[in-house]
Amino acid sequence: MDTVAQVSTALEEVLIRAADRAAWLTGFVQRDSKLTGSAFVQTLVLGYLHEPQASFSHLAGTAAQLGVAITAQGLYQRFGATAAACLLQVLGAAARQVVLAEPTLVPLLLRFRAVWIQDSTTLTLPATLRAVWEGCGGGTAAGTTAAVKLQVQFDLCRGALRGPELHAGRTGDQEGALVDTAEPGSLQVRDLGYFSLERFRAWSAAAVYWLSRVKAGTYVADARSRACTTPAYLRARGPVLDQPVQVGRAAPLEARLIAVRVPPKVAQERRRKLRAEAKREGQTPSAVRLGWADWTLLLTNLPPEQLSVDEALALAGARWQIELLFKLWKAERRLRVWHNTKAAFVLCEVYAKLLGVLVQHWLLLIACWHVPERSLTKAARVLRGHLGVLLGALRGRWSLPEAVEQLTDGLAASARMTARRRYPNTYQRLRDPTLPWLFRERRPARPGRKPTTTRRKVA
Repeated sequence: MDTVAQVSTALEEVLIRAADRAAWLTGFVQRDSKLTGSAFVQTLVLGYLHEPQASFSHLAGTAAQLGVAITAQGLYQRFGATAAACLLQVLGAAARQVVLAEPTLVPLLLRFRAVWIQDSTTLTLPATLRAVWEGCGGGTAAGTTAAVKLQVQFDLCRGALRGPELHAGRTGDQEGALVDTAEPGSLQVRDLGYFSLERFRAWSAAAVYWLSRVKAGTYVADARSRACTTPAYLRARGPVLDQPVQVGRAAPLEARLIAVRVPPKVAQERRRKLRAEAKREGQTPSAVRLGWADWTLLLTNLPPEQLSVDEALALAGARWQIELLFKLWKAERRLRVWHNTKAAFVLCEVYAKLLGVLVQHWLLLIACWHVPERSLTKAARVLRGHLGVLLGALRGRWSLPEAVEQLTDGLAASARMTARRRYPNTYQRLRDPTLPWLFRERRPARPGRKPTTTRRKVA
């Protein structure tokens, strides 16, 4: 099935069938009404996707485009606990939809069945929702009494999403069904919050590849049982270390350690951040952690003949793409702001907006995933301005496949990023992993001025 057919099927299943089914099951709809479950869900999802700060009058206008005549006050009165429960069920149905684009034609990515990157992001909520989505406590953004955590997996090969899987804000990254989800032949790239030797061992036994940074306190030894992540050991081996190691003291795991020394200014910035973070927590960073700032340390079960040092660094850096995806979802106050502090109203808005960003992602897979130098942010801005085509299809004026194709046709032209010589984009580094990744080249000095070096942000 091509991507247009996949997206059309997903939209029909989620925005029509699942929405009507959820409306009856939750009691949001109890008798025949002009505002069916599908009309309500479509109104909120597409209304908030087009305008994240949409008023009830704006949403009533969206309903009118769908053929439902309802006043802003009438729509306001439909927001409640059953409406939130309905939208949550539809969101679950949407999260189960897996839409796959054609694989990105990047040889490094095509070596694997999929390249899954996983991370979580947290949305702070009003304190009135603590009983529904409990936060970590406290009164700051980092410790709110109510918050919802989104667990998401993102495939760099075909653009597929798994999730979002919703958890209470206080839930750790190691919890949830997605954490252990991996298929043989795929590569799993995760941040330190997901570091688990038991999981890595299970993946290696199941022919699943993995790549991770080294977590502080992890025992890593060479063939002679010497700890090989100490600053002294690393310094004695030169700027690049690539060797087999044993990880963990009890039932050690066979793996491969890659250590690459970073430029002094990068190390200095890392140490500054370590000290600042430790100060906020009333602690002092250890000498080992400060020494690690001089290095990028990676563990993997991929041998050198399958993944070079440069390729490992490029894939580890590509993990940042899921952070950019979260940034796109939250841009222009899409997931950060609500318009009514009543618990049910906030839940309706949050769930509808999450549905909206999933619909947006499915459409972007058709529009520009085939272009390696794509910018999802650029394409999304254009896409959101033409949602009337989709509204017309949902009203029955034309077919969904026709609307999807028209909505995404030619969008790739507005989504291309310009290649950078001194500061390569991620797609450039995946195509050519030998490109510089921490520093730009030195700029030619103007007469009477010293040459300068511009540093990129290091995650």
